[in-house]
Amino acid sequence: MVHTSQSRIMRASLPVGWMLPLVLALFAGMPNAQAQTPSPLQEWQYSSGILLRQMFEPNVPTWQTTVGASVSWQPLYDGAKTYRVMPGPAIDIRYKNLAFVSMGSGIGVNVLRGDNYRAGIAVTYDLGRRVADYPSHLHGLGNISPAPVVKLFASYALSKAFPLVLRADLRRVIGGANGWVGDVGAYMPLPGSSKSFFMFAGPSITLASGDYMQNEFGVDAIQSLHSGYPQFQAGGGLKSIGFGFTANWFITSQWLLNGNAAVSRLLGAAADSPITEQRTQGTVNLTVAYLF
Repeated sequence: MVHTSQSRIMRASLPVGWMLPLVLALFAGMPNAQAQTPSPLQEWQYSSGILLRQMFEPNVPTWQTTVGASVSWQPLYDGAKTYRVMPGPAIDIRYKNLAFVSMGSGIGVNVLRGDNYRAGIAVTYDLGRRVADYPSHLHGLGNISPAPVVKLFASYALSKAFPLVLRADLRRVIGGANGWVGDVGAYMPLPGSSKSFFMFAGPSITLASGDYMQNEFGVDAIQSLHSGYPQFQAGGGLKSIGFGFTANWFITSQWLLNGNAAVSRLLGAAADSPITEQRTQGTVNLTVAYLF
C-alpha cells in the first residue's frame, strides 16, 4: 500500500534526498490500456518507475495489484493521419520482483534482477491492421492479422544520485506483421516532482527488420494492382524516433491518476512509404487506477 503525506516540491537538481520520497510513492507499474506493437506510446512508458522503486525500496511487497480503466487517443496505424479513441482496462499484477501480468508490460518474468538492473522475457500482442478501419486509404492492401509477440527486455539505472534509466527491448512478432522490432530508450524523473505527484520523460529509437517493415509499410505487386499504390520495397533499419512524458498523481493513498503523452517521427522506409500519410504522430493516454 502506498502512503502519501504533505507534498514537497523538488529542487531542480537530482540528489538522493528528493528521489527517496518520490520512489516510495511509486507502485510497481504504470497501467495503460492497449499496450501493443507497434506501441502507441514509447515502450519505456509501460514500465516507468519500476526499476527505480526496486533500487530505492528493495523490500517490495510480495503481491502488488492495480486495477483501473484507461482511454487512449492514438493513430489508426503507424503513419495514419486519422485518430481513434480506444478505451480499455488497466490491470497490473506483480509478484515480488520476479513475475508480472500487465496490460502494459505483458505476461513476463524478470530472469535477471539486481538493485539497479533487471532483464527478462515477456509475451504481449500486436493488434495488427484492418482495412475496415480505414477503407478509403487501406483498400487493396489486405489485413495484418493480430499476433502474439515475444519480448526480451533489459533496464539499467545509473545511480541513486543520477537516476537515469537506460532501457532496451527486442520483440518478435509471430505471424501478422511477422518480424523483429527493437527499441533503445532512456528516461528519468523530472524536477518539480513531489511525494504525491511525479513525472518521467525521455527519448527512444525504434528499429525493425526488413520483413516487418515490408508487411507494415511495403506494397507488393498484387497490393499495387488492387490498391492503386505504386510498388514499394520497405527495407529494414531505423523506423522512428520518439519522446515520451508520464505524470502520476496520487489523489489518495490508493487512487492514482496516470497520464501519458508521446510523439514519434517515422524515418527511412516508414516515412517514404506511399501508405504513410503523416510522418509525425502523437498519442495521449489517461488512466484511473486503484492500488490494492
